[in-house]
Amino acid sequence: MSGLSMSAKLRLGNQSLLTAGMLVFMAQAHADSMSALIAQKSAQANLRYTPSYSAAPAATVSTRSTIKRARPHTASRSTSYSYPQPFYQPPQVLPAFLSGSYDNVDSQYLPILSQAESQSSTAAREVISTARTMALNERAIIQGGCWDYLDAVFKRAGVTRDTVHKGIYRQGPYAASHEIQAGDWLYYINHGYNGVEHSGLFVGWVDESAKQALMLSYAGENRREPARYKVYDLSNVYQIMRPTI
Repeated sequence: MSGLSMSAKLRLGNQSLLTAGMLVFMAQAHADSMSALIAQKSAQANLRYTPSYSAAPAATVSTRSTIKRARPHTASRSTSYSYPQPFYQPPQVLPAFLSGSYDNVDSQYLPILSQAESQSSTAAREVISTARTMALNERAIIQGGCWDYLDAVFKRAGVTRDTVHKGIYRQGPYAASHEIQAGDWLYYINHGYNGVEHSGLFVGWVDESAKQALMLSYAGENRREPARYKVYDLSNVYQIMRPTI
């Protein structure tokens, strides 16, 4: 280098500077190219993994309760006939003729007896009233059995009897509950006493769906006891005799 002229040295210096500048420029260009490539790859990655979906509608919150209230249970009733009537409310004050103290009728059944006597047909009312007087007030004793007692009731009431249903003991056909009316003289199987045949005066239903009815029954057989109002099972009524005038 010491043997070179000044102009040659200047040329060499300029070339060195030019070469260094080119290297810096190329390095900068390469860096810029890499930055651009990285940015491009990042953008592609974002496009690739960004889910595409439409905005979901806003949720609607209802404050109305969806709980269903249970309906109260109600006992089923026959639509063809029911006694006492579904709308019937037992009177709080019983009539004077039922204000006494009796040992042959449960006091809870007195309202049924009161309604039967006040709402029946004329002939039935005469029978029910006469039977009530004989059983509760007079405590009458009739010689004979159940048939003799009811025959005396019908005769004293001044009515006749008309057979509206006729079957045979243990064979039937048996009457449906809607065929029976207050004041009817019934023949039925006495399930509470060895299944024997029995007769009694129908007063009213205690539970028609279960065939449970309030009856005036006379035991007789020399027991010297007045007739009693009792609940009987009327599942097998094979004869109905109805009072008429």
